[in-house]
Amino acid sequence: MRRFAFIGRMGVLDTAAVSIVQPDAVPVEVQFVNTFSRLDYGIGDALEKLKTLGLCPSETAVDFLILAALINAADTRVSRARNAQNGWTRELDLTVPVSDVALWRSQTDLLGRTLRFLTGDHWRIFFRERPPGFSSLAPVPTVMALAGFDEVCLFSGGLDSLIGAIDLFDRGRRPLLVSHYWDSETSKAQQALLNQLGKKVGEIHALRTRLGFDKNHIDTGEIEETQRGRSFLFFALATLAASSLAKTVQVVVPENGLIGLNVPLDPLRLGALSTRTTHPFYMARINELIANLGIPVTLVNPYRHTTKGEMVVACKDLPFLRQVVASSMSCSSPAKARYKRMSPRHCGTCVPCLIRRASLTPSLGIVDPTLYAVPSLDDHTLDTRSAEGEHVRSFQLMVDKLAAAPHLADALVRLPGPLADAPSELADYIGVFRRGMAEVGSLLKKVKAKPA
Repeated sequence: MRRFAFIGRMGVLDTAAVSIVQPDAVPVEVQFVNTFSRLDYGIGDALEKLKTLGLCPSETAVDFLILAALINAADTRVSRARNAQNGWTRELDLTVPVSDVALWRSQTDLLGRTLRFLTGDHWRIFFRERPPGFSSLAPVPTVMALAGFDEVCLFSGGLDSLIGAIDLFDRGRRPLLVSHYWDSETSKAQQALLNQLGKKVGEIHALRTRLGFDKNHIDTGEIEETQRGRSFLFFALATLAASSLAKTVQVVVPENGLIGLNVPLDPLRLGALSTRTTHPFYMARINELIANLGIPVTLVNPYRHTTKGEMVVACKDLPFLRQVVASSMSCSSPAKARYKRMSPRHCGTCVPCLIRRASLTPSLGIVDPTLYAVPSLDDHTLDTRSAEGEHVRSFQLMVDKLAAAPHLADALVRLPGPLADAPSELADYIGVFRRGMAEVGSLLKKVKAKPA
């Protein structure tokens, strides 16, 4: 097992000595300023796009995004299999250049707890002053700011974010949509939906940028595909955008309650092995961090007590949703269809795909138009030893468990993490878990899955 120490640098003149707390840690320097003196890895692109809208974020929000990018670098470029004693938990140190060291150091403990919950790793975060010449990173707009944005809304290109945007526009709201992507399929889905939304509602504005690191950016010689820290980057980008609106702003995070809780379907998924992207405890900690940093932004998930199927039924413009739903992307690995010599598409059997199928089949009012690599779940027996049947069987076992002992839902919803930040909502979380599992159970009622 190796500990890694990621050090953020700003420019070729940023050569100040940075102490590494653990001498045997592998140092990895990440140069955030490219040869054109511009912030790299999508951060500069995001700032320039805000500038074209006449918007200027706070320097603390820029710090937040740089921190999130360094977290993403460590999360995606340090292999769990090679560097974790238990096959999962890594030891990661970060040194981040920021505009206000004292402010950020006061949040070190909170950051460590938040990231530990999100990714399951041991994080130590250190801060240092930005080097000379980089005291101000947010470019000053040269055009008048666009006025009238009511909130920021995350727009991933998935079904939930599509419904979230439709609902906001139908209510007469004017959101600034925020998207980030890495792979081409996510990008295609986002752009297609933005085009279709634009035709429906008229002019819309979106901050969409490619954020991340490829193998040529960081020389660790490793890759990690679990990406448990990805939502930290998405939330930081949304906070950056929201901070530029010069008022107290909500960031709408459209995510159905079943995925938000993400109760582990079996013991092997316990802990951070199961994603916690929008878990209530995690979102509460992010809101606590943002408030402590003095950024007037709050993240809110208005669908946290709603199943995906209920989101579809309650969509404010169901006819429009029927027209565009096939362009949305819910699958965790659409590119894997190439292994079957198919074009990229929904696999049809991962956890997000199964929840999507369960929500659309009875609720859309038409045949689900989504293109799946496994078009039908019940025309053959699915092999539970492969990706095709693994998650199907896990869902079936959980559905059977709840049918035999409904009271178990009370304990199961607490397994992914604490729900103490809003004790009055506990019954709602239990309810959405039960109803969400019932939706998937209905989908899988006639599906057969067993080891081949």
